[in-house]
Amino acid sequence: MAEEQTKRSEAEDWQALVDHVIAGGRLLEFRRLHGGVSAEATALEVLGPDGDRIKLVVRKHGEADWRRDPHVSSREFALTKLLHGQGMPVPKPHLAGGIGGTDELPYIVVEYIEGASGVDESNRLGSARRLAEALARLHRIDTGLLHEPGLRLERQAERVTATLARRPAKPDESLDEPLIRRTLEAAWPPASANADVILHGDYWPGNTLWRDGALAAVIDWEDAAIGDPLADLANARLEIAWAYGEEAAEAFEERYRALMPQLSYSCLPLWELVAALRPASRLQDWGLDRATEDRMRAVHGRFVRQALNRIR
Repeated sequence: MAEEQTKRSEAEDWQALVDHVIAGGRLLEFRRLHGGVSAEATALEVLGPDGDRIKLVVRKHGEADWRRDPHVSSREFALTKLLHGQGMPVPKPHLAGGIGGTDELPYIVVEYIEGASGVDESNRLGSARRLAEALARLHRIDTGLLHEPGLRLERQAERVTATLARRPAKPDESLDEPLIRRTLEAAWPPASANADVILHGDYWPGNTLWRDGALAAVIDWEDAAIGDPLADLANARLEIAWAYGEEAAEAFEERYRALMPQLSYSCLPLWELVAALRPASRLQDWGLDRATEDRMRAVHGRFVRQALNRIR
């Protein structure tokens, strides 16, 4: 009985939200989506006033995101609205705000896009190249469009500066954290020759949706920033190597370079070390099985050594 009352109360809350998004819309169903880390996602199916069925996703940001940026939902809304208008494969945003009542954590409502997270397993190299094409497309968007106050983004280099300033009491020796930090501290910030671009900030296969072998959407833009395009390139290269193999990561980088020949890649090794620093003291808490964690550590080690060798 208590469970039924809770579900009924939730349905009423979601219906109240639907009323703000679709005038005359009636909630048919809601269900929690799994797989999110920084945000809680719920899918809503709504019967529109014309009898059409509309699917939405409500992404409720976590407290960490809210404390870092109280305007995270409105900023993500404004950015995805801009990107959608520029033809980027992103879900169309509908609304941003706070849930209401005693729960004031921010949320964003976007269209629901059918698809599976990650790349097409049957064509890893081709999928890696599609990821590169979408990233190059993002990096070509004019940053002059970010003129509204709600579209002001953090600088990625400043985020890294803050990370380097937070020295851990016990660095992660297993992932070469002391060496990575020493190398970055000696060269930071890098003297990049590249113009600033819009950065996704966490570009990896887990933040994409695929359908019928095609990239349907790039999602989860709460970490978006402005800065050197090599930041996204480096992070995605490590993530793709972890998820789909180092050959796929090489195919990704090769395609990106072919599409963006005007860039200077001299600082890429430094941004690769920035990417390699992210899992320090965290990898063991990701709930991986032993074989997967060992494989990822081996890939990480090779990734770090290659970056260091290019710097030297």
